[in-house]
Amino acid sequence: MQASASSAAADAMPFQYITIEGPIGVGKSSLARRLAARLDAATVLEERANPFLADFYADRPGAAFQTQLFYLLNRHRQQSGLRQSDLFAQTMVSDYVFDKDKIFAYLNLDDNELFIYQRLFDLLSKDIPSPDLVVYLQAPTDELLRRLREREREDDMPDPSPQYVREVNEAYQHFFFHYSATPLLVVETSQIDLRASDDALDDLVRQIQGMQRGTRYYVPRS
Repeated sequence: MQASASSAAADAMPFQYITIEGPIGVGKSSLARRLAARLDAATVLEERANPFLADFYADRPGAAFQTQLFYLLNRHRQQSGLRQSDLFAQTMVSDYVFDKDKIFAYLNLDDNELFIYQRLFDLLSKDIPSPDLVVYLQAPTDELLRRLREREREDDMPDPSPQYVREVNEAYQHFFFHYSATPLLVVETSQIDLRASDDALDDLVRQIQGMQRGTRYYVPRS
């Protein structure tokens, strides 16, 4: 029954490349995995290991620039490789959009670092395939902090400070308020756990299937 439902959802899906985005702790990777399983889709999950991240959280000089360039080059390597892969033979779900890199760069880098960063980003972004749909997960900062406290870490990296989570959340809100590069589904997640609820996942799939151009705002039922 589940396999049949997944096949039907995949057949009715108007988008081939779907990206899940949102601030730290919102649950985008968990949802990307669940949505991909629901659609019989391939997954592209961001490689989060970064040797400079601990120094960045410790506010060591130069660490922000090192951290940002490492992430940028890693994201470019992973995303540009999609053009040469056979993943586009089926639906694909990713847990990040390449342009997110700029959100963190403009939040963390000084003007001189941004000058160098922007030139490199403009060069690398030419190789990146654009998603057909972006699903942006929203939640209040207090809810993000609660989820961060409850999640099981797969590494020994410290969590970011509450102030940094707040700044990142505000930067995401600003970025997606002005976003128009692709169809955008904005999902308010504070009252529902899309990582665990089958009914909420089914509702989300129906919302995605009904998307066309522009931006749509969606509050899942609890």
